[in-house]
Amino acid sequence: MLRSALLYTALLFGANAAFAGAVDWQAAKDAGLVKLVPAEEPAPVSDVEFTDPDGGTHTLADYRGKVVLLNFWATWCAPCREEMPSLDALQSEMGGEDFEVVAVATGRNAPDRIDKFYDETGLQNLPVLLDPRQQLARDMGVVGLPVTVLIDREGREVARLLGEADWSSEPAKDVIRQLVAD
Repeated sequence: MLRSALLYTALLFGANAAFAGAVDWQAAKDAGLVKLVPAEEPAPVSDVEFTDPDGGTHTLADYRGKVVLLNFWATWCAPCREEMPSLDALQSEMGGEDFEVVAVATGRNAPDRIDKFYDETGLQNLPVLLDPRQQLARDMGVVGLPVTVLIDREGREVARLLGEADWSSEPAKDVIRQLVAD
């Protein structure tokens, strides 16, 4: 009898992702984020520095305490051009104390090309962040673009998506909400 009660309790907690404090990755995939791959074990992200156009330096540790959607992109990347407006919209709607979109232009991206890219795609809510020598991208295992990495409040990679996605979609926002609530 006790064994049945324990089994039932374990199943109850395991089946209810919101109660268990976990993200329902399968629901996200089923709802459209088919390329989203959760980490088998959340692992600390890189501490490699990246910059801004004014020469300021940053690391991902600067965002610890927030859920972060880290996106690697480039001005020459056609799928990035399609994806970036959804990242901008996500930052506009959900960015704040608990969540932030961190979009990092990796590789050779001339400042005037970045400005043109932002103007042509209507980006208004994402700061310009740079990884000109691709040091952060390499350290994070990025081999193509775009790549998006979801990072929890403790600074650990919890999921990754290779290729473009609609980050302003309800499935994407649901994943963010679950991570923020965790």
